[in-house]
Amino acid sequence: MGKKVTVSTLAKRCAAGEKLVMVTAYDAPGAAAAARAGIDFLLVGDSLAMTVLGYQNTLPATMDEMIHHCKAVRRGAPDAFIVFDMPFMSYQVSLEKAIENAGRAMKESGADAVKFEGGAEYAPLISRLVEAGIPVLPHIGLLPQRIQAVGGYKVTGRGDDAQRLLADAKAFEEAGAFGIVLECVSRDAAKMITDSIAIPTIGIGSGPECDGQVQVFHDIIGMFDGFTPKHSRRYAEAGKLITDALASYARDVREGTFPADENCF
Repeated sequence: MGKKVTVSTLAKRCAAGEKLVMVTAYDAPGAAAAARAGIDFLLVGDSLAMTVLGYQNTLPATMDEMIHHCKAVRRGAPDAFIVFDMPFMSYQVSLEKAIENAGRAMKESGADAVKFEGGAEYAPLISRLVEAGIPVLPHIGLLPQRIQAVGGYKVTGRGDDAQRLLADAKAFEEAGAFGIVLECVSRDAAKMITDSIAIPTIGIGSGPECDGQVQVFHDIIGMFDGFTPKHSRRYAEAGKLITDALASYARDVREGTFPADENCF
């Protein structure tokens, strides 16, 4: 058991000039590995719809699924600061429903905070949640839950759009958010936002000037063949390693070399 990471822990690290490190986690083994690696905080992202459940985008993820996976992450990393990603239509219906679902996320999953996508229109929700004791990490820029409306994944913050994102960020800061995720925001706009607000910015595809970075667990360990997002870097080839291990196991069984004497009782 280590020392519990809190909102204050993250704020102090950022104030001291330390870059904050965040990674997604979806299960107990992954969360434990991230904790051992010294990752500052974990995001149980709705990206699990794609990385774990096999969907083509994040929209199918449900509250029940998110809670199920967040509980596993908590068991794997008891002292971690865990952010629960509110899934599609869990907070868009009404202010009351959003508060109810955020409360459910905190009570049932063991999360320390919630995250959701959207602009300044969600500042009142942030205020209500913070008043209720729920830390909030809003998400601006590229919004995966809105890909059907915008027609795909696109970089934001270019030209006049930078001022819109800055206004969103300032509204969130005023409402009490403890930080903001900037996804695929142009580097110049992300730097402007980071320099203009006191709370930490956590970038993904938004440049090194952000106060911290977040990446998808499966992307950085090389779990999947083929496409690697531009905003990511493969630090391992875990997918190939696992496939090779399973192929060796299958071969040994077929050739009769496994189980050997040392594997028998």
